[in-house]
Amino acid sequence: MTVVLSGTGLTLDEVVRVARAGARVELAPAAVENMRASRGVVEQALQSGQQVYGFSTGVGMRKRFAIEEDQARFNRQLIRGHLVGQGPPAPADAVRATMLKLANGLAQGFAGVRPELAQLVVDRLNEGVTPRVRVLGSVGQADLAANADLVDGLLGDFELAAGEALVLVDNNAFSTGLAALAVSDCGTLLDALDVAGAFDLEAFAANPGIVDEEVGEARPHPGLRSTISHLRALLEGSYLWSVEPRNLQDPLTFRTLPQVHGATRDALAYAQGVLVVELNAHQGNPVVSASGGRVIAAGNFDIVPLAAALDFLRIALAPALTSAAERALKLLQSPLTGLPEGLAARPHLAEPGLSEFGAAVQGLVAEARLLAHPVSYELASTTQHEGIEDRTTMAPLGARRLAEMVSLGARVAAIELTIAAQAVDLRGRPVLGVGTARAYELVRERVSFTAAGETVPPDLERVVELVRTGLLLA
Repeated sequence: MTVVLSGTGLTLDEVVRVARAGARVELAPAAVENMRASRGVVEQALQSGQQVYGFSTGVGMRKRFAIEEDQARFNRQLIRGHLVGQGPPAPADAVRATMLKLANGLAQGFAGVRPELAQLVVDRLNEGVTPRVRVLGSVGQADLAANADLVDGLLGDFELAAGEALVLVDNNAFSTGLAALAVSDCGTLLDALDVAGAFDLEAFAANPGIVDEEVGEARPHPGLRSTISHLRALLEGSYLWSVEPRNLQDPLTFRTLPQVHGATRDALAYAQGVLVVELNAHQGNPVVSASGGRVIAAGNFDIVPLAAALDFLRIALAPALTSAAERALKLLQSPLTGLPEGLAARPHLAEPGLSEFGAAVQGLVAEARLLAHPVSYELASTTQHEGIEDRTTMAPLGARRLAEMVSLGARVAAIELTIAAQAVDLRGRPVLGVGTARAYELVRERVSFTAAGETVPPDLERVVELVRTGLLLA
């Protein structure tokens, strides 16, 4: 299905469909008219001799100087002067998400550009063009370096009008596009962590009272109630409901599973809400009001709402990953489970079983916790352009760290699922819940039981992909 850009209704799901599934894109007729109207305001302002930042003047500390008559030369210099990106290229899906956000931001009609420019970006998307965009070198006070890379690879012989070079680089399309994919992937990961957590409860023979509906009623956070509902659905029909619990109270990482995942869900919902606004926002300077006939100097390139939301989400994800690792470690310990040490198939021999997965999962979580450190309050410099540019959001770094953290989280969940499957087998494969039984079958299709004399499965990549693709809940 074609994604129609109006500047107001772009969703996270649509970003994923365009970025990863190649969905086609088109501009809404109303968006074309809105852009034409705002461009008319710009042309009128320029004809009247009004100074418009980046349209009739230079930028940064050169804003005091008028642009020479050769507008095309200025536009080229503005773009090429920002080609300072560093490091490896961004993945193709991140570039496509950036292009989609850029086109939708233009379509909103506050940027003061011609509709032909937005149509160019849409055409390049539909043609499958993905310029090389380097991931490093932007402080997020507009993604100048990344956007310059993008635009330099998109324009070809397209001739820009006054101010259009500034609009193309002075926005946060890269941060927003990258964040949209990372937040979407975080939602998939959290669903998988719910499955793995429910599976842990069965593997540990834990007390299922922790997911009693009254727990959520007593403390009505939306995320907690949603998590309890999800865990109960996964455990429907499980043996846990028909046997006496082994323990009155299990270790905290089992007991607080709904609370920890619920907090992450609330943070995820907040980040999703911020993203919906940013995906449908003009993030640049100036703001052109077609209805008011004005060109307004503003600071909409400061996307601290998104940068802070990404920090919040990473901070909330860290306890979920730490708890997952701790549950996996507990499942390997005989005094806590009543199963063989390391979940070895033969309990009285010096066989390691799955013990060394404990060290692996701790290493992954340690790295993930470091990525949770907030970045939105960092201040890279106060000297840029005579001290004028004295704010940064570090939004690209925040988005990139979330993507990296989610990638590590998928590996944590894969180890957790593998260990839980081994424990369930050693318990004689009791009756599992509707959702956890499906998870068990999917894991066992990819990793077999570690039998007597065998060591850990050497490769969990197929289980990692199971987590990343969302197949656990399909």
